[in-house]
Amino acid sequence: MPNTVISGFTHNFLGKAPVWYKQVILLFLIANPIVMWTLGPGTAGWLLIAEFIFTLAMALKCYPLLPGGLLAVEALLIGLTTPDAVYLEVLTNFPVILLLMFMVAGIYFMKELLLVTFTQILVGVRSKSALSLLFCSAAALLSAFLDALTVTAVIISVAVGFYAVYHKVASGKGYQHKDHNAGSDDEVIELHREDLENFRAFLRSLLMHGAIGTALGGVATMVGEPQNLLIAKVVGWDFAGFFLHMAPVSLPVLAAGLFTCWALEKLRWFGYGGRLPKPVRQVLEEFAENERTKRTKADQAALWVQAFAAAILVVGLAFHLAEVGLIGLLVIILITSFTGVTDEHQIGKAFQESLPFTSLLVVFFAVVAVIHEQHLFKPIIDYVLSLPEARQPGMFFIANGVLSMISDNVFVATVYISEVKQALDAGAITYEHFQKLAVAINTGTNLPSVATPNGQAAFLFLLTSAIAPLVRLSYGKMVVMAFPYMLVMGGVGLYMVINYI
Repeated sequence: MPNTVISGFTHNFLGKAPVWYKQVILLFLIANPIVMWTLGPGTAGWLLIAEFIFTLAMALKCYPLLPGGLLAVEALLIGLTTPDAVYLEVLTNFPVILLLMFMVAGIYFMKELLLVTFTQILVGVRSKSALSLLFCSAAALLSAFLDALTVTAVIISVAVGFYAVYHKVASGKGYQHKDHNAGSDDEVIELHREDLENFRAFLRSLLMHGAIGTALGGVATMVGEPQNLLIAKVVGWDFAGFFLHMAPVSLPVLAAGLFTCWALEKLRWFGYGGRLPKPVRQVLEEFAENERTKRTKADQAALWVQAFAAAILVVGLAFHLAEVGLIGLLVIILITSFTGVTDEHQIGKAFQESLPFTSLLVVFFAVVAVIHEQHLFKPIIDYVLSLPEARQPGMFFIANGVLSMISDNVFVATVYISEVKQALDAGAITYEHFQKLAVAINTGTNLPSVATPNGQAAFLFLLTSAIAPLVRLSYGKMVVMAFPYMLVMGGVGLYMVINYI
């Protein structure tokens, strides 16, 4: 324990994070102003991006909101960006913030229905390869019509439910034990430890297959990802037009992605192939049967309400009847009203998962504002536009892919489509070529960006969610597990863009 006030400050700084981690963050904070004043804002901007990626990579050591937030505040203080620029970025992405605030909470109130449904799938499908294909293809299909973050929230909710059920049993407790810390293995019985580790590997692979599925489906339609809608509006495509222009790339990539899913499970490479241990399957089967037998009429009515709300959710999102976040708020109101959840504290629990990540996303937008203000990507855009027209789609795909790996793919797509639209308005390119570049930009920001968690909001959400530390899914582990998918999706996508767009 600290015995002076100064040592108290040192002890409290970033809490239980390792001392070396605290020292690295302090080094960043000291170095940034020096680099800014000696090497200029451009170098300082790229250094800030690298530092922020480091905080994401070390998410299990300390939640990135804290060190990332300190870096963002310093960027404002030394003039890398302005409060108005950050506000503009947040305002531009306000639909995503609304989605996180309300849609993730809405999924929380549907967790009983989700757990019942997916438990039956998990228990019923014994082949791991078939189960992985089912998760990946279902996530792809849902993400084509819904939002990738919503689909990811569903997958996370289900995985947390599965993990909690077995962790209680592995700790010598019953299914219905309320006061249990699933994040600690202190009470886990030695006999169950190996099965628990194997179960973690099993869930990790399902989570990654599902997350990759959101990217496979999200690229295909104008509602699949936020930047898709933006690109469709700028180019003038409707739903069918967007799908048809993307199909020469999106459909072959989907087939290649699903084949990769199957192959990885068969070959057990890159951390995949974990099987569901028989004792865990037995526990989940008993849990499913126990839940079924003790389900009251009120419980059955609650499940029907959740199913009705889920149907409204799907219809509302598929036809874009309102902003995604507002539909999530509607789901919260319907389910809580008709299932008897009337206590403020019960409702508050639903927001515990989403609001920390929402805050982190705002910090991320501050870093994006630095990229925007310092025009860090502009030299790349100017170079690509200077190339012969035949080479531009492929180079746009590569440039978008690389930048989306280190930055937000929504921002990268926004910058690129704006620059290309200016070239069209200036008469530098034809509308036909503009459409080809739009396809390259959309596919480039959606496909190679799976390489790192900071490329897509859904991946970042998974990394910082409650399930990641439970199943030991770190930044490095996600990069390794996403690598074969990135190679296949990026390679097939680039080939199709060069030869068929």
